[in-house]
Amino acid sequence: MVSHAMDWVTITTDSEDETQALGARIAAVLPLGRVVALHGDLGAGKTVLSRGLARGFGITEPVTSPTFTVVQEYERPGGSWLFHLDMYRIECDDDALAFGIEEFLFAPDAVAVVEWPERIAGLLECPSGGEQPDRVAGRSCVPDLVVVRLSHVAESRREIQLPGVIHDLCGF
Repeated sequence: MVSHAMDWVTITTDSEDETQALGARIAAVLPLGRVVALHGDLGAGKTVLSRGLARGFGITEPVTSPTFTVVQEYERPGGSWLFHLDMYRIECDDDALAFGIEEFLFAPDAVAVVEWPERIAGLLECPSGGEQPDRVAGRSCVPDLVVVRLSHVAESRREIQLPGVIHDLCGF
């Protein structure tokens, strides 16, 4: 089921397989250098959607939540990368900078998927609205951030909000 609201499109999935299939469709339209911010509570489906993104990028190895490792790196066919980051255990922007998050967020040969992005909101938001990666008060920011919102609405049902442009590119 698909419903439109302003610039957002809500897609309802009824299984992990459907959520992964949605992730694969999103992967097909994401250019290298993008950062995907996955917002949602525990159990909302962030890792399941990440698994689908990985499959869409041609990654066949198991994709697990990097909660304890903070980042998992997956090589895509052709030599580019998928960086799967989980900020749940990160307390603030400075903690993320200390482990070198900029290497993952600004990699031109990768797509970075960030779970719990609100923990590093100061690094992701670009108040200047610049076209290129900017430095704002000594901090990094990510232009053209792809924000995805996930909600757990029933046992296996998820509502996933996508920017309208991503929805349209996916060909729904």
